[in-house]
Amino acid sequence: MESVREHGFALWLTGLPSSGKTTIARLIERELRARGLKVEVLDGDEVRQHLSPQLGFSKEERDIHIRRIAYVAKLLVRNGVIAIIAAISPYRETRRYARDLIGHFVEVYVNCPLQVCIERDVKGLYQKALRGEIANFTGVSDPYEEPLAPELVVHSHQETPAESARRVLTRLIELGYLRS
Repeated sequence: MESVREHGFALWLTGLPSSGKTTIARLIERELRARGLKVEVLDGDEVRQHLSPQLGFSKEERDIHIRRIAYVAKLLVRNGVIAIIAAISPYRETRRYARDLIGHFVEVYVNCPLQVCIERDVKGLYQKALRGEIANFTGVSDPYEEPLAPELVVHSHQETPAESARRVLTRLIELGYLRS
């Protein structure tokens, strides 16, 4: 594989809300920056706020949102940047679209049981969704389609964020995206 310094790649963290995607992404970002690599984190909530504020949470609108993230990631990767995407991205078809569009793509499933995600939810969104106050909430009233063949599965309820981040970095080395 080409040198990561010349060609970026997308590290796509997917999982339920409050599973730990952003926390893990930020730890990986810190390590990669310490190695002198160009890195950008595309957090699903932040990107929605800036690029998709008019979109709701229907399947069609979620797909548009993820396609926008994938396009931005493609541009970053093409320019030698490591794009770390931390987005629920609940549908397999849209994640497959992102993989095909970007090319250099590593999917990490941040696996966490729904009950643990509910307990971790500092925003109280799960409770609102469970009361019917939020429609189309992933894991409650909208499905999350687990990846069928991700490059890695981390179990954020069984390991610390630092342990998950180390496992991701180890996998990136194994896949040839990073030097040890």
